[in-house]
Amino acid sequence: MPLLILIAEDEPAIRLSISDYLELSGYSVVAAQNGEEALLMVEKYHPHLLISDIVMPKKDGYELVKEIRKLPQYRLLPIVLLTERKKTDDRIRGYQVGCDAYLPKPFEMEELEAIIRNLLERSQIVNSELIFSQGNHGTSQNISYSLPESDRDAAVKSNQQELREKLELTQREQEVLKLLIKGCSNIEIGQKLHLSHRTIEKYVSSLLRKSDKNNRIELIRFALEYY
Repeated sequence: MPLLILIAEDEPAIRLSISDYLELSGYSVVAAQNGEEALLMVEKYHPHLLISDIVMPKKDGYELVKEIRKLPQYRLLPIVLLTERKKTDDRIRGYQVGCDAYLPKPFEMEELEAIIRNLLERSQIVNSELIFSQGNHGTSQNISYSLPESDRDAAVKSNQQELREKLELTQREQEVLKLLIKGCSNIEIGQKLHLSHRTIEKYVSSLLRKSDKNNRIELIRFALEYY
């Protein structure tokens, strides 16, 4: 089944152009004319990725992303913001509310497709790791199945909290770890946190050392289980 992409764009010509191009590229597409309609369609269709304009009636792109990120089931939904705004502050705001990529208008469809493909691949990797992690977690917790559910959950949370405290991660390391969970590269993490990618490499190395993991995949698996 083709991956489903939701487009939120109030300009009919742009909305249709993107829809046609993505459908020809093999994706399924649904479209909304404003942010309010898009939010309803997210919950109705459960898209694999969202492309949203920023300036829209009823609910703009910033508000739309912010509302989506409040929903736990969509906190990892890949989101691309499109806009004619070119100021750095506008891009920073987009990243702050939770977008994964920011593409200024006018743009080439090939570039948009490359961004989409990259985000979807990362999303699938993260989701696979999450499922794998939950599977292992469930296996390792067989011994606790005789406990009442509330007691079992409390025990798991206690163990997770104990491990987090033992690692003694700094606030910045926790921020980097959360972005790693979202599938961000070192360069993208640096852009979001306003740090150089070399600085991010140092934070990732520190996280690997503290968690006693060998690579990013193991680190993400660890983070999904304990964070």
